[in-house]
Amino acid sequence: MLVIITLALFWYGLVPVAGAFVSRNSWRLFRWRFNNLCLKPILNYQLYYSAQGGEYRFLGILESITDDQILWVRGENLTVPVSLRNAHTYLMPIGEGGGGSFEPGEDAPERIKWSEISTLTGEAKVFVGGVLVHRDDRWVFESTRENPLIVIFYDGDDRFLTIQAIQAGRQRNEYWNTITPYSFILGAFCLIVMASSFLLRPAFRLTALTAFVAVFTPLFPMIPPGLLFTILYKKFWLSALMYRSYRDLARLPLRYFTEPFSRRYNKKFSGFSKDNPEQAPLSCKLPNGELYGIWYRKALSQAAQMQSIPLLIPEREKKGKEGWYLFGALREKTAAELQAEDVPAAANDVCAVYGALPGNPEILAARFTLKAHFLEIASFLAFSVGMAVNIYFIRLIVMLFF
Repeated sequence: MLVIITLALFWYGLVPVAGAFVSRNSWRLFRWRFNNLCLKPILNYQLYYSAQGGEYRFLGILESITDDQILWVRGENLTVPVSLRNAHTYLMPIGEGGGGSFEPGEDAPERIKWSEISTLTGEAKVFVGGVLVHRDDRWVFESTRENPLIVIFYDGDDRFLTIQAIQAGRQRNEYWNTITPYSFILGAFCLIVMASSFLLRPAFRLTALTAFVAVFTPLFPMIPPGLLFTILYKKFWLSALMYRSYRDLARLPLRYFTEPFSRRYNKKFSGFSKDNPEQAPLSCKLPNGELYGIWYRKALSQAAQMQSIPLLIPEREKKGKEGWYLFGALREKTAAELQAEDVPAAANDVCAVYGALPGNPEILAARFTLKAHFLEIASFLAFSVGMAVNIYFIRLIVMLFF
């Protein structure tokens, strides 16, 4: 009996869960890599013909793909070759309405092979990020072991690419991953073999029946009375997924600052949140030289509402009187000349996030992290209780008839 339990736990539990950690880590690396590439210079005509190598990013239109796995991407005044060998290529689904409404994991980028790229419709938009190397008298984007090349095919507004990649770049159901189907097949095979070996031995009929019932362990969460706990598990898990995406979105505007946000704010603007909450923003330079800033407002001004500054996190997540943190490019005026009614502008760099957060980014990120951990624990407990309840009732039924 112990062997049956061990086999069921191993193939239906440990192996898929290990695959879930691998899947989560791979998407975490995707978001980390994409985030870092957004800090690299945008390749243009001038940089291309004066390049010294290094990492760049480039946005353009798919022009053609050749048999030697070279993708040609056309920008405003430059066409760049991209080697797809060992590159990580993704297809980004279109968000609802082509805008910024993305469910975490629902619209995750789909990993595709280079041979599938030729099936994409013409004029597909492309994001390329990675190392630029000199090959055959030309500069080519190429993947290396240390710095894999990321190529993303997408549609819609360029300014939603960063938000969608960070928010949706995660797996919705991590338990069901590439390893899970094979694990289920091997587990069922082992248990069926064990049940068959004991089936013709009367003294072990209960053992054979137990092994046969254990084959259907993955279905246990879907039958009553444990189904109620499975519903709670899914609700808690999806809420945790949402808060993990909120955490990453809250951290997005902080990536351009080398020091922790709170430390620099306290150093430059002492008494920022109490004595003079309408001070000028903390600013820095974007890779293209634009001035990018984050500043605090007690409430969204009429100008901000008329300009329809996007909210990265729903306003329902606002707690207390924390105010609003706006971030975007500074136009014409210097930081010292900004007035309380002024609002940021969208940067020319489309990867620079433009929007508003209902609170301090670091505090929000910490709060969402805590909520996500709590909900993950709650989902695990709900699932475990549901499985235990169903196993108990199934055991009673088996003992009653056999």
